[in-house]
Amino acid sequence: MNQVVISGAGPNGLMLACELALAGVTPVVLDALPGPSDEPKANGLVGQVVRLLDMRGLYTRFSGLANPPQPAAGWIFSGMALDFAGMDDNPMYAMAISQPKLVRFLDERARELGVEVRWGHELTGLDASGDDVRLTIANESGVYTETASYLVGADGGRSFVRKSVGIDFPGATSPTVARLAHVVVPDEYRRADGGLDVPGFGRVSFGHNRFDRGMVIYAPFEADRSLLGTMEYGASTGDEEPMSLDELRDSLTRVLGTELRVDEPQGPGPHALRRINGQNTRQAERYRSGRVLLVGDAAHVHSAMGGPGLNLGMQDVFNVGWKIAAVINGTAPDALLDTYQTERYPVGERVMMHSMSQIALMAPGPEIAELRKLFTELLTIPQVTAQMAALLAGSDVRYDVGDDHPLSGYLVPDLTLDDGRRVASLLHTARPVLLDLCGGAAANVAREYTDRVDVIEAQLTNGPAALLIRPDGYVAWATDEFEQTDTGNLRSALTRWFSSRAWP
Repeated sequence: MNQVVISGAGPNGLMLACELALAGVTPVVLDALPGPSDEPKANGLVGQVVRLLDMRGLYTRFSGLANPPQPAAGWIFSGMALDFAGMDDNPMYAMAISQPKLVRFLDERARELGVEVRWGHELTGLDASGDDVRLTIANESGVYTETASYLVGADGGRSFVRKSVGIDFPGATSPTVARLAHVVVPDEYRRADGGLDVPGFGRVSFGHNRFDRGMVIYAPFEADRSLLGTMEYGASTGDEEPMSLDELRDSLTRVLGTELRVDEPQGPGPHALRRINGQNTRQAERYRSGRVLLVGDAAHVHSAMGGPGLNLGMQDVFNVGWKIAAVINGTAPDALLDTYQTERYPVGERVMMHSMSQIALMAPGPEIAELRKLFTELLTIPQVTAQMAALLAGSDVRYDVGDDHPLSGYLVPDLTLDDGRRVASLLHTARPVLLDLCGGAAANVAREYTDRVDVIEAQLTNGPAALLIRPDGYVAWATDEFEQTDTGNLRSALTRWFSSRAWP
């Protein structure tokens, strides 16, 4: 019997496989596709997930950069600029990488860790009514069955796993029609700052642009083909026919009031060419049903505006992966898995809130235009800018870890110890870390946990006295001065998160 089967070999499914393998649990990953897809989707990672990749030693490998990730100087909210220059503790990070490239990197990494990735194997049936999960799988050779202790659905917004176990997917559908394509734009329209000057219309800036009749998105990520799209508000069109480039041209003409010359890109592709009738914003009513769990788009779907999707989904993965492994390895009770719902569900709610807000603020009409003027003024206030950075990065939701220290429940800061080591480097193996910065007092408390917690004694000037860091990088307990009461508090935290005793 398999310990864990993951349905879906996208970024979330493959990252989860890597997390489990690091914890000593080797999963099987299934995907109906014959191999990693070249379909253009996301163009990068946004938010604290960039730091999480750094904590696994993957940032430099995936980004090609030698230095650790640095906070972004700014971002956008519904096309309105956010300036983070001079902000203390800026939580917003970004890493440019195409989704096909990311999937290939993760597929390679998973195989290095001994994961079996079965491309061309589609999950077609499941029964989770017993003490395990019985699976029916189809491939080119026929149909076969498997069993698993746990099944994780990483199989997208139309998740077969979610539907099969009867988890509702409530939400709303915004009345929009979005069109997106890779195109070639005439050189005389292009400007050095990444924008366009359209004859008969004027300026189209890099990124999201709101106009009186809709939105235009323009992003020349590649020299020989640019991403160009529109979003129009109102009743959806029929989507029986595949989208054509002429359809996008017509939409551009309606939004801009003039024709914008675009041509099909050269080269083999595949090139983006898609239509989305109505923007779904939905969240699974629960992320777990017994031995079945959901991550990524299987648990929540929303607008891609601002790029929150992979940040949300991959943080789901980092949160639940170590918990599944701990239960299987016998170092935590099954009830630990219930914290996946309580910790991650509120984060999904906040992403849906801000993604729907961005759709609303892109709508046509003079009232929205005036509202955007007000928002633009508000976004110049430092406190507002800091709040928006935390919201968009996903750093503003605090997990209830049972400890009230200001660091507890949040992602550990990017600390550098006095000996030059970065705390991120201590988490490469995906094990919990007790960082003793008080001369050994905390380490003495954790002696019976050294088989499952890495205890590291070091020094940090002007920092906390000790930190207990979960494998997902979140602080489970901390203290500024290790006093007598901290002995019991630390022992309680170790028991709560890394013991097989009944979970409180």
